[in-house]
Parts: sequence; structure tokens; C-alpha cells
Amino acid sequence: MTTPEIEIWTDGACKGNPGPGGWGALLVSGEHRKELYGGESVTTNNRMELTAVIEALTALKQPSKVTLHVDSQYVMQGMQSWIAGWKRNGWRTSAKQPVKNEDLWRALDEAVARHEIAWVWVRGHNGDPGNEAADALANRGVPR
Repeated sequence: MTTPEIEIWTDGACKGNPGPGGWGALLVSGEHRKELYGGESVTTNNRMELTAVIEALTALKQPSKVTLHVDSQYVMQGMQSWIAGWKRNGWRTSAKQPVKNEDLWRALDEAVARHEIAWVWVRGHNGDPGNEAADALANRGVPR
């Protein structure tokens, strides 16, 4: 059986920070497209960015090769630079402070472990069709 190849775009949105927020994800595999979104009445932009990636990855039914497009430097830096140190330090920062959003970082770490991920940073609101779609989904998820 071949490993599925999937492209995912994710985004988070917040109306106030903290405030009502939403997350969105667009999953594309060949001709198949899936849109996911949701939100919380009181949250932060960073929590919504993290939630979008977690929800997208956990929606996959089997381990996959994923090209993951994010516009969040927080998520990119966290996964590519910071998380190994946080885990090594008992989920403490280099300043010995508790890691913010530890619950979501742990969930993301677990979700990422199931897949082969190629991380791609895209500039938000810059015309990337997948990012624009994820942004629209995130805004749809914001509770009114």
C-alpha cells in the first residue's frame, strides 16, 4: 500500500487577542479537497494557529506524507527550533518558565509523529490560494 500524499494549508484567526477565535484547514490529495474549521469564544491567535495544524493532522485516517503550509512563524519556529529543548527541559523555556500553550504543543508533537511532514512557511495575506482558503475557513470558525 502506498503512503498517501497530502497538501495542507492551515490558519488561525482571532478577533481580539484574547477574544473569539477560529481555525481553518484545507486538505488536498489529488482531486479530493476537505475543509475543516472551528473556533472558541475566548482564545488567542497562537492557540488557533496550533489548533488548525492539530485538527488537520488528526483528521488524516492513516500515516501520510504531508506538505504542511503555515503562515505562523510561532508554529514553524516551535516545531523546527524550540520543541526539542522544551521536551528536554521538562516543558520549560530556556528562561526556565513554563511553555505557553503546552497542552497544544504536546498534542501537536503527538500528531506530527504519525506522519512524514515537510514544513512550508507562506506569507499570510499574500495571494497564496491555499493560505487564503485556510484564512477564510478560520474566519468562518470564529464564534459570532
